[in-house]
Amino acid sequence: MLNKFIGESAFKLAGWQYHVEPDVLEDKQVIIGFEHTSMMDAVLSIALFQIYDLKVHTLIKKELFKGPFKPLLNAVGGIPVDRKASKDIVTQMVEHFQNNEKFNLVIAPEATRAKQGEARKPIRTGFWHIAKAANVPIVLLYANSKTKQGGILGKIYPTDLAHDLALIKQLYKDKVGLDIVIPE
Repeated sequence: MLNKFIGESAFKLAGWQYHVEPDVLEDKQVIIGFEHTSMMDAVLSIALFQIYDLKVHTLIKKELFKGPFKPLLNAVGGIPVDRKASKDIVTQMVEHFQNNEKFNLVIAPEATRAKQGEARKPIRTGFWHIAKAANVPIVLLYANSKTKQGGILGKIYPTDLAHDLALIKQLYKDKVGLDIVIPE
């Protein structure tokens, strides 16, 4: 109850509104978010997760899990990733999904941000490969700094990479006017 109050207060203080259909959320999912324009997007995402009582996890390179940062990164749901390990990241994340009754993996796909006047790069697709291999949906989170609205657009169940990326692109374009560049 307190977490929900804190989350809702963060939105009110920032002058933002949020929209989520609670039935979109499941016990296990990969959550992606666009558009990442400032740290406020991260703060509001955390507030949204508080409102819906979602414990989330995110990938962080293992080298940061040292000294005083380790407890903090663990507390915020950080998962240390060894990019040089014999197991690839997709396999590592599938194991997390299999070993937990509830698991929410939040990924801000690379290329969610572009500097002013710079062409946006195609998004990286690791989130899709993780969701497909783990057999979990992809939940589409958004933050629109122009309208000060954020929330969840919906979810998709991964089937075919090209089809799903085109669908994600269309959903973000229709709902928030964001043109995501997908790889060819």
